[in-house]
Amino acid sequence: MGRARGEGTGTRRVVVGVSGSLGGLTALARAAEEARCRRAELWAVLAWEPPGGDGPMSRSAAPESLLREWRDLAEGRLLGVLADAFPAAEGPGVPLSAITSRGSAGRALVELASGESDLLVIGTGRRGRLRRMCGPSVSRYCLAHATCPVLAVPPSPLAAEMTAIRGLGGGRRLRSEIRQLSDGR
Repeated sequence: MGRARGEGTGTRRVVVGVSGSLGGLTALARAAEEARCRRAELWAVLAWEPPGGDGPMSRSAAPESLLREWRDLAEGRLLGVLADAFPAAEGPGVPLSAITSRGSAGRALVELASGESDLLVIGTGRRGRLRRMCGPSVSRYCLAHATCPVLAVPPSPLAAEMTAIRGLGGGRRLRSEIRQLSDGR
C-alpha cells in the first residue's frame, strides 16, 4: 500500500476518501456503484498525518520507526473498513486499490484524482461548531481544488438517527442493531 500515481494512464478511476465513519461508508458504497457503472477502477484512499500534524517542525521530530507504525495503523484501518464494506467473496465488483497517503485528506484526494476521466467521490456531513474551528472541511477543499468531476454524497439517513440516539445514551445499542442488520440477522 502507499501512494499511487495514475496521471496519464488513461485508466478510468473512481477515487473515494475512506475514514471508517458512517458518512464515509456511504460514500464508499456509492463510489463502488459508480465504478461498476463506469467500468472503472475503485481507489479507496485513507490519508493520515502524525499526531500533531505534518508541519515543518514535526517532520523531523518523529523517528522513522514511529512513522512506520502510524502508517501501518492507517493501512490496517483502511483494510478493516474495506473488509467491513465488501464481503470477501464478492468484493466491490471492480478492480480495487487500497491506498494510504501521508498528508491531509483533501490534498491527497485531489492529487490522486487528477486524470481527466477520474471521478472523485466524497462524503459530506454535518460538522459541529467545534469541528469547523479545528480544521477545514475535506469536502470543501476537494470541491474547490479538484480538476475532475466531484460527486458529493450526503450522509446516510442513519447518521442523523445515530446522532440523536447517541445524545440519549443509546449509541452502543444502535451500533449493535446496525451490525445485526448488515449481518443479515
